[in-house]
Amino acid sequence: MVIIPELTAKNMPGNGPRPQWLRVKLPYGQTFTEVRTVVDNHKLHTVCESARCPNMGECWGAGTATFMILGNVCTRSCSFCAVATGKPIGLDTEEPLRVAQAIAKMKVKHAVITSVNRDELKDSGAEIWAATIRETKKLSPETTLETLIPDVKANWEALALIVNEMPEIISHNMETVKRLYRRVRPQARYERSLEQTLRTKEMGARTKSGFMVGLGERVEEVYEIMEDLYKHGCDVLTIGQYLQPTKMHLPVHEFIHPELFEHYREVGLKIGLKYVESGPLVRSSYHSERHL
Repeated sequence: MVIIPELTAKNMPGNGPRPQWLRVKLPYGQTFTEVRTVVDNHKLHTVCESARCPNMGECWGAGTATFMILGNVCTRSCSFCAVATGKPIGLDTEEPLRVAQAIAKMKVKHAVITSVNRDELKDSGAEIWAATIRETKKLSPETTLETLIPDVKANWEALALIVNEMPEIISHNMETVKRLYRRVRPQARYERSLEQTLRTKEMGARTKSGFMVGLGERVEEVYEIMEDLYKHGCDVLTIGQYLQPTKMHLPVHEFIHPELFEHYREVGLKIGLKYVESGPLVRSSYHSERHL
């Protein structure tokens, strides 16, 4: 594959101001307020808020949100992520029903559920995951589901508990290229995440993954991770710009130009991926209804 020099030359350094293509509108409107009310009344967590997603205004304004289960404290300390890190306290066994009730109340055609990592649990929270999918399908049988699941640390029985509930798509993010794993995802393993995608595919599920750019990766490494995902059974891929959530997190190395994102999309499709969503503001659940 040919690297196009004029595309990489259009990138902007990460220590400067955000480029125009990363500007987003402030959240507003009646639908946004209604989603805010549903989330608050059901005492739910959303990754939209916890991860400081730049698309929250657009998605909530359209009546959709990505629910985050298993609490809002993660056992991992990924250097890119705004979700709180620490020692979670207990399990909320009523959470699956509350999530299902919120999705039913919002009457959405497609819902996205994700979670923090719960490494202190033997099943990584798979039982809560399975219960959440069951309750949601019971209350909203017409709603399609995307489940963005964490690394189950090679506990394939736990993975099967989730897959057996048959959500329409199961996603697990790679987050970054292989060379940067130790710095970006110190408690994860590149090969283990690839194997999780492969095993999910072998169990009969539709698979999805995503990663960020702008962390200092090389174009050749982006090609490599797309090839690896294709070889490990990934159907759908999202590629988005890394944005530093706080000064305590990894700095942005560079802002990737939209034309290079489009180039990555075209390359991914040529490799054989079935669907590629690639753009500066793309996040795992952005436009996820299209990925079905």
